Amino acid sequence: MDTFIYYSPIIIAVVIFIIQQRIVVTPEELERKHRQILQEIESKFVTLNSYEDLKSQFSEIKEKIDKIYDCLIISK
Repeated sequence: MDTFIYYSPIIIAVVIFIIQQRIVVTPEELERKHRQILQEIESKFVTLNSYEDLKSQFSEIKEKIDKIYDCLIISK
């Protein structure tokens, strides 16, 4: 116990420094940053479902183009 009393000014100074420099994050700040990151991701990236839908549409378009190309080749 005497060692805690002896080092208490240093411990208090370190704790105050950590709080002032925001080295330790509170749960509220962490949640706020998490929401901000999710909003940025939603604005910059596409969802997996949208990507799969677009991919299937591209494959359908490719099949239709191939059919049209085949029809043109056969008619010549």
